[in-house]
Amino acid sequence: MILIADSGSTKTDWRLIDDSRKIHQGATQGFNPYFRTSDDLSSIIKNELLTQFTILNSESIINTFFYGAGCGAVSKKEIVYSAFKNEFPLATIEVNTDLLAASRATCGQHAGLVAILGTGANTCYYDGKQIAENISSLGYVLGDEGSGAHIGKTFIQAYLNKEMPENLALRFYERFKLSTDEILDAVYKQPYPNRFLASFSKFIYQNLKEQFIIDLVAGCFHQFFDKHICKYKKHNSVKLSCVGSVAYYYSNILRAVAADKGINIDTVIETPIAGLTLYHLGEQ
Repeated sequence: MILIADSGSTKTDWRLIDDSRKIHQGATQGFNPYFRTSDDLSSIIKNELLTQFTILNSESIINTFFYGAGCGAVSKKEIVYSAFKNEFPLATIEVNTDLLAASRATCGQHAGLVAILGTGANTCYYDGKQIAENISSLGYVLGDEGSGAHIGKTFIQAYLNKEMPENLALRFYERFKLSTDEILDAVYKQPYPNRFLASFSKFIYQNLKEQFIIDLVAGCFHQFFDKHICKYKKHNSVKLSCVGSVAYYYSNILRAVAADKGINIDTVIETPIAGLTLYHLGEQ
């Protein structure tokens, strides 16, 4: 059997491929080893995963592939590995990053550029087997251009600086009822300011008919290509694949900006789990 996990801090998507190649689907709470322990993951496996996949037990012989946010460092991978080894001592376990998940899901065995555009941003050149080059996104304070946090930050800056059409500013205030002090408090004093900024992406998308919004999102994507994608030597010779909610919902603008840069976008998907399943079935 093959067990596959695509995990973020909030949610984990699971797929179990049984010995007859039937695919079982499940979901549990998310797991990020920067914020959780091996015992936490063991609890998720026992109390959430095994109740959905009843054919799994401690004696199951499975190939386990866990892809997740925060799984880049060896010490963080060990947290995940230990939890699975405790619950499934006979399993073969592989722990990888969410960027490799995006790469395998979209490119399979082929080389290409890959980007994650969700709350944050990340990119790489994937050579068909592994991540061969990665340009740091620098996080939401210094970078993450093109991400939900970056688009939200750019929108909020325009709102606070009174640089957007009055009708749009009024619509925003009526929707959220946020004062300047409340916005600044959320950004500078409260936890997860990147999530706060990215939370406005839905409102921005809902107002995408406004030319101001189109130009704002396009401007963020221009920065994304200039600061990240165009710095890869092969950006004009291989295709770009994108994963994440921002890439998916703003795909028309993303593709238009890419074309302007001479970059060919291939696949745009919201989540990688379906592509990962095909990859591990040997069909990708």
